[in-house]
Amino acid sequence: MGPCTRARVCAGGGSGLDVTIKTREIVSNVEGHVRQRTQPVWLLVGVASLILLVASSCLGPVTPRLRSSRATHATNIKSSGTSTVALFIRASSSGTRTHARSMPRQQRTTKTTQRCAVNSGKSRTAAAAAAAEDSQQQHVENVVVIGSGPAGYTAGIYAGRASLSPVIFEGFQKGVPGGQLMSTTDVENFPGFPMGISGPELMERMKAQAERWGARTVLEDVESVDLSVRPFVIKGTETTLKAHSIILATGATAKRLNIPSEEQFWSRGISACAICDGASPIFKNKPVAVVGGGDTALEEALYLTKYASHVHLLIRTDTVKASKTMQDRVLEMDDITLHFNTQVLDALASKKTGQMEKLRLKNTVTLKELELDVSGMFYGIGHTPNTAILGGQVEVDNSGYVNIDKLQQTNVEGVFAAGDLHDTEWRQAITAAGSGCAAAIAAERYLVSKQLIEVSPFEAQEQQQAVQATKEAQLTATQPAETAAETAKAASTDKEKSIDLSKTKHKGQYALRKLYHESDRVLAVLYTSPTCGPCRALKPMLGRLVDEYEKEMHFVEIDIVKDQEIAEAAGVTGTPTVQFFKDKALVEVANGVKMKSDYREIVEKALASKSSAGSKEEKATKQTATASVSASKQTQSNNKS
Repeated sequence: MGPCTRARVCAGGGSGLDVTIKTREIVSNVEGHVRQRTQPVWLLVGVASLILLVASSCLGPVTPRLRSSRATHATNIKSSGTSTVALFIRASSSGTRTHARSMPRQQRTTKTTQRCAVNSGKSRTAAAAAAAEDSQQQHVENVVVIGSGPAGYTAGIYAGRASLSPVIFEGFQKGVPGGQLMSTTDVENFPGFPMGISGPELMERMKAQAERWGARTVLEDVESVDLSVRPFVIKGTETTLKAHSIILATGATAKRLNIPSEEQFWSRGISACAICDGASPIFKNKPVAVVGGGDTALEEALYLTKYASHVHLLIRTDTVKASKTMQDRVLEMDDITLHFNTQVLDALASKKTGQMEKLRLKNTVTLKELELDVSGMFYGIGHTPNTAILGGQVEVDNSGYVNIDKLQQTNVEGVFAAGDLHDTEWRQAITAAGSGCAAAIAAERYLVSKQLIEVSPFEAQEQQQAVQATKEAQLTATQPAETAAETAKAASTDKEKSIDLSKTKHKGQYALRKLYHESDRVLAVLYTSPTCGPCRALKPMLGRLVDEYEKEMHFVEIDIVKDQEIAEAAGVTGTPTVQFFKDKALVEVANGVKMKSDYREIVEKALASKSSAGSKEEKATKQTATASVSASKQTQSNNKS
C-alpha cells in the first residue's frame, strides 16, 4: 500500500491514533523532499489537515458533506506533488515532534485517547443536558382544562382542533365527570337534537369528540393549583402537570339544607340527585318531597312521578322561579302538590325500621309547624361555584363566582374560566359550551402571543388512533340489520345458558344468585340505574380494578330497574352502590363513588380474611387427620396386645 493510499484510509474514518512503524519510515523518506519545498502555505494546509484528522478520530465517522470536502482537498494536495501523509507529519513535527518522540508509542496513544475521551465526554454531557432540558420542556402542557361538562369538553374540542394537545381533568369524587348534565334526564333545548337527548349521552358524545381531536382525559380530582409560578403547576390525586395556560371549568356543586339529620339519612332517604337515586326501591310507590322552586327542582319532581306515588314540591317563597314551560308541565300533573312558604326543619325516622318516614316543616308566614309523611327528600335548591382548589389566587365576586374579562380571562394572565364557575345569569348547557369555546380560543391566542406553544410528540399518534377508532365505530354502526339481529339472538341464547364460573364479570340476577352460592372468590356487586351519571364514571374504573384480581374475584352488575326485587332485598337505597361478599357473608358496602384505592383496600381486606379462614380450616383439617392417625395407631396397639 502506498503512502498516499494509506493516508486517505486513515483520514476517511480510521483511528488516526496509532502511528505505525511503517509511517515513521515514510516520514524519514519524504522529510528531505518536504524541506526542499517548504512554503508557508503548505504549512497552513498541513495544520488544517491535521485538525481534520484529529476531529475524525475523536468524533467518529464524518458526515458525507465533510468527507466530500476532505476528499477534494486531498486531491488538490496530491496534484501539487506533495504527499498527504508527509504534510500531516511535517505539520505535527514542527511543533510537537521532539515531545512526541520522547514518549513510547503506547504512551503517546494513551495520551491522545484520553484527550479524545475528555472531548467526547464533554460532548455527551452537553447532549445529555440538552436532552434533559428538552424533556422538561416536553412535560409542560400547552393548556390544562380543569373540569368537564359542556364547558370543559367544548374547551377540549377547540383546543384539540388548534393542535394544543389539551389535558382535561374530569374530576372524580369532588365532581362527577360530565358535570351536572350527568344527572339530567332529557336535554330538549341543546341545538342539533330535535328529539332531545339524555344528559349522560350528550356528555359522552362531547367527550368522544374532544378525544378525537387529541384531548387527553384524566379521571382524577384536582387537589390544588399553583398560579404563582410559571409554568403553572396542577396537582391531581395521582398526577401532577405543568402548563402554560389553564381553563377553569369546575362548575358548581348542589347546595344542601344542613338540617340536623341530614348526614343520618344521606343516600338513605335524602339525596341531591333524583336521576341517580329516584329508582331506588325505598321510594317505589311511596310519597317523596322535592325542595326548591327553580327549573332543577321542577324537573326532578317530574322525573320522580315515574316511581313515587306522590311528589310534594316544597317552595320556601310564594313564587316559582322556574321557566314558564316547566311550570305548565308541573301544574298539569295531578300527582304533584306545591307547598309555598314552606321551610324544612328536620327529617324524622320510623321507630320500627329506622328509615326516614316524615318531614318536620314550618310555614314561613304563620310560623306554624307541621309534619309531612314522605319516605324521601330530594334537593333542588341551587349550586355553589367550585373554587376551593384555587385558594384565593383568582378574584371572585361576593357569591364566589370567578370574575373574568371579555376574553374569558381571570385576573391572572394565562388563566381562563368557563361555564357555571363564572356564569351568574344563564347557567345553560349551551351557554356553558359557548364559554368553553371562547376560553379555548382566548388561550390559543395567549399562547401564540407569548410564543409558548409546545408540540406534543404524541399528538400525531393519538390523533391517528382516534381516527382509526372512529372508523371502526362507523363500520360497526353500518352493519346489516341481519347481523345485528343475529348478535342479539346470540346474546339472548348466552343468557339462557348456565353461568360460567371461570369468567370474572357477569350481569343480572341469575348470575348473582349462582355466584353468591357457588363462588369461592371475593364477590363484588355493583348496583346501577340507567340514568345514573356517576355509575357511568364508576363502571370503567371498577372494571379495571376487577381485572387486577381476575382469578380472585367475581363481579356482577345489577340494574335496579330491571332487577328491582334483588335491589330491594339487598337494601339498596341509591346508586351507585357496591357490595362486597366473601363466603356468603357481607364484607362491606360502598355507597357513591370512591377512590380506586378505597375499593382495592376492601378487596385486599376480604382476601386477607379469606386467606386467614383458609389457613384455619387447613389447620383444623391437619389436626383432624393427626388425631385420626393417632387413634388408628392406638387401635393397632390394642389389637396386638
